[in-house]
Amino acid sequence: MKVGLYSITFLGVWYRGEALTIEQVVDRARDYGYAGVEIDGKRPHGNPLDWPTPRCRELRSIADGEGIELFAVAANNDFSYPVPEVREAQICLMRDLIRMTADLGAPTLRVFLAWWGVTRHPQVASYDIAKRLWTVVHEPFPPEEIWSWCREALIECARYAEDAGVTLALQNHRPVINDHQDVLRMVREVDSPSLKVCLDAPLMPDRSTDAIYQAAQDVGPLQVLSHFGGEFERLPDGAIRGFDVFDGKVRGDTNQYYRDFVHAMRVIGYDGYLSYELCHNLPVVDGQTVDIAYAHQQAQLAAEFMRNLIASADHSEPPSASPATFGGPA
Repeated sequence: MKVGLYSITFLGVWYRGEALTIEQVVDRARDYGYAGVEIDGKRPHGNPLDWPTPRCRELRSIADGEGIELFAVAANNDFSYPVPEVREAQICLMRDLIRMTADLGAPTLRVFLAWWGVTRHPQVASYDIAKRLWTVVHEPFPPEEIWSWCREALIECARYAEDAGVTLALQNHRPVINDHQDVLRMVREVDSPSLKVCLDAPLMPDRSTDAIYQAAQDVGPLQVLSHFGGEFERLPDGAIRGFDVFDGKVRGDTNQYYRDFVHAMRVIGYDGYLSYELCHNLPVVDGQTVDIAYAHQQAQLAAEFMRNLIASADHSEPPSASPATFGGPA
């Protein structure tokens, strides 16, 4: 397994200050010990309108020169919108993102079924407004109808991906998707060799040891991409502690479930990327949201934290999940 840096960390959305350029993100990834970069598919980083084929190839050459792999692009698509013209516009965006992903030489494009979006303010971004709007717009429609809109759009996009030699990785991200079983259901219904799975531990509703091992077993060889997030601090003994932040609130320690997840990925033979993303409301100090220095600190700590977990998983036995989780004797 390899540790990657998702460029949303330096998109200029969640901290106070400007975004880094993608070239600068590549430089930071190299400096902080990441093996690759995942490009967020929106401005100012990865909107395909800004990335014609020659520019994609130039960036690929720059990344190769730095020893950094461009391993994925991340779409921020919504196939669930009730207005057909909006869904068709989303399919057009996806088709161009697929083209951009292929031009970059990246194997994978992360996709959603649905996405609330983010509103941006001078001080800090927020999910709240977009979430409320999404709920109002979708309230009149039954879940199965929304599901069918998403399936129809994803079937079309999977054809474009297959033609381009790109793999779509469907993430277990709300809304519409509630858990990894929903992801697997959609993968079955689309039935394309170009649609696989992006299972992320922080998005799982149950992150107990047994649940993580069962989910890993369920997705198996379909797993092609994963992310980790949260914030990190260095303890007095030099160890790094990770903690979850959701809707601006600390939800607890991440060390145990990330340890379980890395072990579970090793058990199923996953050797792809664990991509770090810093994409939530950050601390406010003296009335000001923290600046880009905080993002740099977190990116450095996250890389070290996950490299250590992977090294530990490579030299130890999995923790005590129930043997029945993997089909063995209970």
